[in-house]
Amino acid sequence: MAPSATSGAESGSEYTFAAMNGALLVAGTTSDAGKSMLVAGLCRLLARKGVRVAPFKAQNMSNNSAVTVEGGEIGRAQAMQARAAGLAPSVRFNPVLLKPGSDRTSQLVVRGHVTGTVSATDYITHRDRLADVVADELGALREEFDVVLCEGAGSPAEINLRGTDLANMGLARRAHLPVIVAGDIDRGGVLAHLFGTVAVLQPDDQALIAGFVVNKFRGDPALLTPGLDQLRELTGRPTYGVVPYSDALWMDTEDSVSVVSGRVIGRPAPPRGGDGLQVAVLRLPRISNSTDIEALACEPGVAVRWVTDPADVADADVVVLPGTKATVADLEWLRANGLAEPIAAHARAGLPVLGICGGFQMLCRHIDDPVESRAGNVDGLGLVDADIAFAAEKTLRRWTTPLHGYEIHHGQVVRSGAEDWAGIGLRRGAVFGTHWHGLFDNDEFRRAWLAEAAAAAGRTGFVVADDVDVSARRDAQLDVMADLLERHLDVDAVADLIDAGPPSRPTVTTGLRP
Repeated sequence: MAPSATSGAESGSEYTFAAMNGALLVAGTTSDAGKSMLVAGLCRLLARKGVRVAPFKAQNMSNNSAVTVEGGEIGRAQAMQARAAGLAPSVRFNPVLLKPGSDRTSQLVVRGHVTGTVSATDYITHRDRLADVVADELGALREEFDVVLCEGAGSPAEINLRGTDLANMGLARRAHLPVIVAGDIDRGGVLAHLFGTVAVLQPDDQALIAGFVVNKFRGDPALLTPGLDQLRELTGRPTYGVVPYSDALWMDTEDSVSVVSGRVIGRPAPPRGGDGLQVAVLRLPRISNSTDIEALACEPGVAVRWVTDPADVADADVVVLPGTKATVADLEWLRANGLAEPIAAHARAGLPVLGICGGFQMLCRHIDDPVESRAGNVDGLGLVDADIAFAAEKTLRRWTTPLHGYEIHHGQVVRSGAEDWAGIGLRRGAVFGTHWHGLFDNDEFRRAWLAEAAAAAGRTGFVVADDVDVSARRDAQLDVMADLLERHLDVDAVADLIDAGPPSRPTVTTGLRP
């Protein structure tokens, strides 16, 4: 591919792709290395240049998910990447999704719908069937779009999983994709990570690794240059860019590894009035759709923090129980860790408690679960007068009017003596519960709820901002990523990779492989 001008924020380059529509795989040295945001940034960058681009993740393992236009379910990161490309979320962009329910088993979602439960040991029996699904979807996308940007899963260096790999080198080999490996320098050891990721691969896999991207760099890039030069000498591969760290990039995180207890979410702005709100969100072991509370963190004067300590619950103005893939197990975790009573005491004091999806189910009186945990009847926290029963068929639903949001849950309300909450859930005093994800992205709804929550918490000096647009914040973050890549990535070289396919690169030998 020959771009019309050099890349750069001021160049105005227009990228035109060859008739044979291209694709690229962005892999990572680790989980949370920035793969999702790099793909999203490239999607936004190319879409802004008029390129028809689509995201693709062959297989995702995540409890952060979204409902698609077909009524299916995909990883939320792929929904975010679709947004970056100007597309509606589709099951085509993430044909295989694994939703962990325990350390050993995951719910298997194929083309948006649950097909069963698999363990790590029996997953290999599904590999060939799923590989065909992945190949079919990627092939169809490549026929329709100029470019398909694929995101790897975890790291290709997990060679113990190579036999069942669908998303990293397994995908790259089958589709003959060039691969860029991203490393997070913020974690330390990035040069070793990049070198080692290539070195542990078999030669046929190594041949597809075109080069590297260093992500989340702080400081003077000149200090890193000698290391990158040596990395090129050792591997025969260039580094296509050193992308700076940006504290503007905190929304729509893919990995639960970034959801750390004690961490304040986002960048809290000062309150508009005399009071702020302290929001404590329970960091559940099997948390899902953790991005739900990001909209609250966008508000001036609202400090949102992940917590696991009972004392943090007692000190909060608002307590949030987020979604979970394991409602009953995480409810027992709350009790075992001394969190159930502080939550109940908070509610008894008339202070706000919010439950979302699985968190809402925990707030109810009784839960009958023969599906997810197979525990049968268990007592909930009893803070909302309602009962939950788990259905075999999962509810997958998108809402667009008058509020927008989506539902993903097995648990159903089968009895309620509670008050209706705005048609989207139930409430009892200042205790609120809903199955809706993305509810607080609705600006007017969020403002009204925050005003009510602040009043219940006695924060009479809290003033709700009238100028926070969460949807615009999410789009602005995508533009930030695209701008960073346009300035700090050799976009022309990456575009050439997409057009021409894997370049000829040497095999890295360590003396360890026969």
